[in-house]
Amino acid sequence: MNILIVYCHPSKKSYTSQVFEQLKAVLMDQHWSLEVSDLYAMDFQSDLSKNEYEREGFAKTAIPIPNDVLAEHKKIDHADCIAFVYPAKLKGWFDRVYSLGYAYGHKDNIQKMKTLKFGLVICTAGHPIEFLAEIGIAQSMQTIFLDDRMGKRFEHKEMLILGGTLELEQVRERHKQELEGVVGKIRKYCA
Repeated sequence: MNILIVYCHPSKKSYTSQVFEQLKAVLMDQHWSLEVSDLYAMDFQSDLSKNEYEREGFAKTAIPIPNDVLAEHKKIDHADCIAFVYPAKLKGWFDRVYSLGYAYGHKDNIQKMKTLKFGLVICTAGHPIEFLAEIGIAQSMQTIFLDDRMGKRFEHKEMLILGGTLELEQVRERHKQELEGVVGKIRKYCA
């Protein structure tokens, strides 16, 4: 099983970083192949360059795709499952890596992004999930990530919002159990 984690948070002291480390540990216990794109550690440029905008915005496929984006394409091509752990600059990763001819707008002579078996989005949030659902934020986040960003590129997809980080001590154990449950989902969809 080949798992790619796309992680983006600037602080190693954050709860998001702790979630990332827990997820890595849970997945490594399975002896699966694990690759990580740590966007901050890689100093991943999340803004489109002028050339990339020209390529993507005006379908100018003769403009080459940058090497850092091609490296991300290779990671996706190798993966059976991708877990996105964020917040921060993840939107820029999608803007650049889901490029014309790879993730959409396919022509016969351009490589198409494969459909992955399972995609998982993990987001930490200060407010409890119940509150986020009550005010409609949880549903908005799910619509953006599951329907727009992941779309039909994944056979199965799920979003795990680890809410309540403002009351961290009370929810830490529940979040740990939810992350351990990820293994079963990956095994179910990617085996």
